[in-house]
Amino acid sequence: MKNIFVEGHRGYCAKYPENTLISYEAAIDLGVDGFEFDIWLSKDKVPVLMHDGNARRTCGVDKHLRDMTLSEIKTLDAGYADKFGEKYVGKGIEVPTLRELCELVNRKRPGMVLGVEIKEYTEETVDLSVAILKEYGLFDQAYFYAFDAKTIKYLRTKYGATTMGYPDFQMAHFEADSYDYYKEIGLSMSIVKSEVFPIFAAKGMPMHLFCADNAADVELCIEKGASLITANDPVPLMKRLGRTIGEVKEL
Repeated sequence: MKNIFVEGHRGYCAKYPENTLISYEAAIDLGVDGFEFDIWLSKDKVPVLMHDGNARRTCGVDKHLRDMTLSEIKTLDAGYADKFGEKYVGKGIEVPTLRELCELVNRKRPGMVLGVEIKEYTEETVDLSVAILKEYGLFDQAYFYAFDAKTIKYLRTKYGATTMGYPDFQMAHFEADSYDYYKEIGLSMSIVKSEVFPIFAAKGMPMHLFCADNAADVELCIEKGASLITANDPVPLMKRLGRTIGEVKEL
């Protein structure tokens, strides 16, 4: 079996509030090869990390990040009460900036591979994010993801980034040559299990398959030829691959 890259989804989001420093640190301690996170820009143009543009789901505030300054964003409680109840609420868990994440990575595991999902589909978002990643020496080994073909093309043509796009029907601004700017392709478990999977496997690109959180899905991803497998809970995947599972400290 070929070497498979283990990627934590939004950190270690099965156990910790997603896209927060505690989630990323837990993923590092667990022993994943890398983790994925999502970037938006604040009103004052600071790259910040959250899956949704709106803070309602994870922070309980119905407001978009692009309409909030960084100082306003830092008042949010990212404890994700809807998923974890009161366990993490009031514990000082904030929405982190990309810079804060880079500092954590270089303190805990310098040079770690990052899965950078661009959510705000502007060249400005890419430029500001790439500049920070380069400052911390984390750009060259990073994967860049987006559900937007124009963003993927920009990352490839301007920066020579390692890009991963998704099937054409899931992409905004997809054009006839958009696959030419992919280095790899990302396929969800619903696609992996569907009759259309062979269409995308036949493109011959390395496949990032997501999210495999149980033994059956892990086995299927391995069988299908994944080069990278993303998981909300990486433990079943790591056990299957014979990886050492690190000790994760509780908050």
